[in-house]
Amino acid sequence: MEKRPFVTLPRLQAIAEEYPTPFYLYDEAGIRATARDLRAAFSWNPGFVEHFAVKATPTPAILKILREEGCGVDCSSLTELMLAQRCGFAGEEIMFSSNETPAEEYALAARLGATINLDDFTHIDFLRDTLGCIPEKISCRFNPGGVFRLSTSREGFQVMDTPGDSKYGFTRDQLFAGYRKLKAMGAKEFGLHAFLASNTISNAYYPALAGILFQLAADLQRETGCHVTFINLSGGVGVPYRPDQEPNDIFAIGEGVREQYEKILVPAGMGDVAIHTELGRFMLAPHGALITRVLHFKHIYKEYVGVDACAANLMRPAMYGAYHHITVMGREDEPCDHIYDVVGGLCENNDKFAVDRPLPKIELGDLLFLHDAGAHGFSMGYNYNGRLRSAELLLRTDGTVKLIRRAETPEDYFATMVFDR
Repeated sequence: MEKRPFVTLPRLQAIAEEYPTPFYLYDEAGIRATARDLRAAFSWNPGFVEHFAVKATPTPAILKILREEGCGVDCSSLTELMLAQRCGFAGEEIMFSSNETPAEEYALAARLGATINLDDFTHIDFLRDTLGCIPEKISCRFNPGGVFRLSTSREGFQVMDTPGDSKYGFTRDQLFAGYRKLKAMGAKEFGLHAFLASNTISNAYYPALAGILFQLAADLQRETGCHVTFINLSGGVGVPYRPDQEPNDIFAIGEGVREQYEKILVPAGMGDVAIHTELGRFMLAPHGALITRVLHFKHIYKEYVGVDACAANLMRPAMYGAYHHITVMGREDEPCDHIYDVVGGLCENNDKFAVDRPLPKIELGDLLFLHDAGAHGFSMGYNYNGRLRSAELLLRTDGTVKLIRRAETPEDYFATMVFDR
């Protein structure tokens, strides 16, 4: 798949004249199109809701766009709940999925009317003690343990993850005991949630996960008498970070889930169960880019291109060795006949956006477009070396640009420090 920027060089140059690099740029048209495709793909399920994972892109303007497109939110902390409330989300538009949760976070989630998704059996008593009761609608997170493998038809591609090493969720036995306990404590509606693999490039992942959860839900309802009203397939549907990867087909994914639904839930008398999703990366990653400018070259044992962004702006390459495609703006169609390491200015040797990357010849002052940074990009930023978080900009559907988060200033950096003894 060829990767092309969603903005032209002349337009980006004009934006950079007004807003200094580095900055994040988001494509409103792309965000809306993806949200609409997702809803269309699951339109067969009347209760379908996408709860966007706030942790992926906790930016008010983005959250409000998604709310306009019918999405809810998934929150995992006190401040994410507060952010959701300030952006207009309320009640069952909010899922609260957290772990090692402080009492004050459960209390706020309950006040907002959010659906609470419990991560552990011991949290049942903790939640009751915090709230004084158990909510009538409650969800539990399932962890099947072991290793999850999925072979696909895409040239032997495999999805593999290790739920048994994950700190999240109930075991199967705990889940059955937990449902019974919650029902005895007053719960009337139950949800089921699981996350088995991350960033899958496979149309088969969601249907496979759905099959596991649908059968589990049918067993739970039959054996415990608990009324299961929704099943949350969580996230895990990925995006093709590399240009040689084929993107997921959300319509094929939706159809695969529907087939499992009709195969398992409908015969079990559970044809009214709502499907929820909790996508972050799929919804936003392709529609956001980190824009940075070339500052320096270094010619030693390798050829280095130094830019004004660093891992404090986008830490995925440094943290995971993650690949982000890079376009040298204005040279999209030139041969990639130079080998560079593209690096930032942190005092850490892993501060590299690309290692031994074939790229066109780069000149000082060039603008680089780092693709697929719209999720888990800005949100994972930090202030190491005193680096400041960048601005976020929205390329609106009418072609204008709006500042949706200003860049941090030194005053912001010093604001929480106490200098007097």
